[in-house]
Amino acid sequence: MTHSPVRLDTWLRLQREGVSLAARADALCQVLLGWPEVRQAFYLSWQPGTQTYSHEGSGQHLPPGQGDPLLASDRPLFECLATEGCLDLARVRQLDCWLSGRLRRAAIDAGQAFCLALQAGQDGVLLVEVREGVSQDWMGAIQALLQTLSALSGDMLRGSPLLGYDPQPSLLMDAEARPLELNAALLKLLAHSPLGEVLRCLPVNHQALVRASLNQQRAIEEVEASFAEQVLVWTFIPDPQAQRVLARCRVATSQVVAEREAAKARRLYRLITENTTDLISRHTPDGRFLDASPASWTLLGYWPEELRGQLAQGLFHAHDLAHQVQRARDALEQDGYHTMTYRIRHRDGHYLWFETACRGIRETYTGAVVEVVSVSRDITARVQAEENRRRLAEVVEANTDLVLFIDSQARVTYLNPAARRALRLAEQQPIPSLAEILPRDDLARLAREGWSAAEQSGVWSVDSRLQPSAGGGSLPVSLVLLAHRAAGGERYYSLVARDMSERELRETQQRRHQDELAHTARLVTLGELASGIAHEINQPLAAVVNYACASQRYLQSLGDNPQAGERIGQGLTRITEHANHAAEVIKRLRAFLRKGQRRMQALDLAEVARGAVRLCAWEATSCQVAIEEQLPDNLPLVYVDRVLLEQVLLNLLRNAIEANREAHSERPSRIELSAVEQAGELCIRVQDQGGGVAEAELEHIFTPFYTSKVDGLGLGLSMSRSIIEGFGGSLEARAGEGGGLCLECRLPLARTEQHSE
Repeated sequence: MTHSPVRLDTWLRLQREGVSLAARADALCQVLLGWPEVRQAFYLSWQPGTQTYSHEGSGQHLPPGQGDPLLASDRPLFECLATEGCLDLARVRQLDCWLSGRLRRAAIDAGQAFCLALQAGQDGVLLVEVREGVSQDWMGAIQALLQTLSALSGDMLRGSPLLGYDPQPSLLMDAEARPLELNAALLKLLAHSPLGEVLRCLPVNHQALVRASLNQQRAIEEVEASFAEQVLVWTFIPDPQAQRVLARCRVATSQVVAEREAAKARRLYRLITENTTDLISRHTPDGRFLDASPASWTLLGYWPEELRGQLAQGLFHAHDLAHQVQRARDALEQDGYHTMTYRIRHRDGHYLWFETACRGIRETYTGAVVEVVSVSRDITARVQAEENRRRLAEVVEANTDLVLFIDSQARVTYLNPAARRALRLAEQQPIPSLAEILPRDDLARLAREGWSAAEQSGVWSVDSRLQPSAGGGSLPVSLVLLAHRAAGGERYYSLVARDMSERELRETQQRRHQDELAHTARLVTLGELASGIAHEINQPLAAVVNYACASQRYLQSLGDNPQAGERIGQGLTRITEHANHAAEVIKRLRAFLRKGQRRMQALDLAEVARGAVRLCAWEATSCQVAIEEQLPDNLPLVYVDRVLLEQVLLNLLRNAIEANREAHSERPSRIELSAVEQAGELCIRVQDQGGGVAEAELEHIFTPFYTSKVDGLGLGLSMSRSIIEGFGGSLEARAGEGGGLCLECRLPLARTEQHSE
């Protein structure tokens, strides 16, 4: 068992100086807590009026007992202590008294209760709880020691009454900065902290301060230290003769915090005024500058020193000067606050839009405005943006295109007048939904790809038709979906629709003219193929005549020849076959010469290509040109007009035949006709063995009226490209790998919905 003499001396000094009972009780409990065997210590004084023990000091208290406090009594414990002097805490817990219940609620059962009077005429009890497993044999000696010291302290001379009654926390230290005595105020400051931590409340360099105070024989003042979230300001007073130093402190937490906050506020204010982009300025009541922040240079081109003494209204725009100044004065006099928007001249001569908030500083007694503080900011960009938005709104209202605003939930929130007129909506009628004005397929495409494409690239477009909610014919439009983002990050959209009625009419007329020209070209082509067509028709007709003559001869010998009847039947069958073949040729020619609107349908490209080969087969044979077909049977369908596609392929094949004839004269040659699916398109190629086309001429062969033939018009390839592009495809030419020219036609594959049509 060990203890600190300093702590015991401190308690004895407080005892002999007669400080308050609470201070002495705290000191005693802290002395006991210095022993490692002691867990807790409590001092309670006897209250004769209530017949109970009451806590003394600022230390930890026992919990209240159970039952009615008005009926509480510790009389049995008081009588036992008066007789025996000390009791085991386990025995106290068994007594029928108020304190026993408090011990039970605090779960305290190991220790001793000593009868100890710290103040004359005031009985009391000292409760000492020991740690688990600690022997209590030594505690009787402790009681005797404390009682003896308490009795002797009254006869001792008081060593330092000034220290004991000093209202400020004080500490007496030797030359090595070791604590000698503490006063009651310092003990109260330490509160629940062990006395061994007294040095923690001193400045970290207290040893150096003690030595400096003694060596220099002067007091060292205003030294700050932090302890238990408090700020202490210490003064070290030397006693050179006794080589001691009295350290006194005062709690200056509020003062230091206030000073620090004030310094922080001053630094913050200076930081704001020197670095803010707003102009902070002070003015006289008539508007003359008293001071300005450095932002005056950035905003107006003037340094604060240049503005001092100038009238602020001297920089105002002439149109704003008349009404703004007087209005500001009236508002400041009446309300003390005014906000105004005006134009102010920059040093360079151009004007800026300013927004200024003014507050009047009034004289305390008269209430008159003696100074004006203003905060001004440049809102030129905002004013220009608002003006641009206003102009844009006027443009949208006056625009002849249809404009629809759509929110993030795909709801139409606005229609401009052009859109209302096109959809036949009166001003009072509610705005229809997208589902009411867009076709189902286009609405599905918008949901499938439109919104996401617009968000990724900002814009998405498609051709569609708008259906007025009141009924009637639909309106062909070109839709452009634009994605926007609001200041808060929300998405919204605008849908701009351009009326394509005139374009649709022009395209219809152009297709009609193109179809007329294509029909004329087909007539010319058939005229050029007349000899071959006549040969293809004459062959089955000649066969019909021969089989008819043979059948007549067999008919005459019917009685003599038993096989005549069978021969006649075979002849009639052959006549039917050749007649049908001739009829099929004529039907194919009539279809090729068909005149009228285009008939778009999903077709097998190989079948159409083979029909074109049959039309030019006789011409190819006469020129010793063999057409090699590489057309798979499982090609995907294309969505085209049969006659126009057949005309394009026939034109490409005849050009290839002509190129081979010119290059090979009377020698045999060949043409490759192939088809393959590539990258979602169907590609058909016509490769000849002719002389080819120079690289420089490849760019011109699709130009109308450009031709290398002596008697050619130069419209065949130009018309063919127009027809293919009308199907949504392309027609290109390039040099062949083995020489000659390769013409490549690419067509989009037919979609599922086109098949259903």
